[in-house]
Amino acid sequence: MPLITFIDHNGNAWEAEAQSGQSLMRAAIDNGIDGILAECGGACSCATCHCYIDAPWFDQLPPASDMEKVMLDGVLEPQDNSRLSCQVDVTEAMARMTVHLPASQY
Repeated sequence: MPLITFIDHNGNAWEAEAQSGQSLMRAAIDNGIDGILAECGGACSCATCHCYIDAPWFDQLPPASDMEKVMLDGVLEPQDNSRLSCQVDVTEAMARMTVHLPASQY
């Protein structure tokens, strides 16, 4: 199982074991990570699972869908490396990935 590190806006870090094939959102929720609200349950309709994916993993991800891009247009603190964690499926290659969480979701 890949180990993913989630870091909040204050620099607090939590490691979460993720199963390949599950979303980053699901991995965060299953591991009790604060800052991933996931109000829509992963339906790509609320953007409350917004996160920032660190390089080099961001460039290795499939591009965001048109729907995800629309949802990202509405987040409070967008960055070039913004993604919705419900739309990023975990793979074994993501082991040791770092994901930052925006202050707006706390």
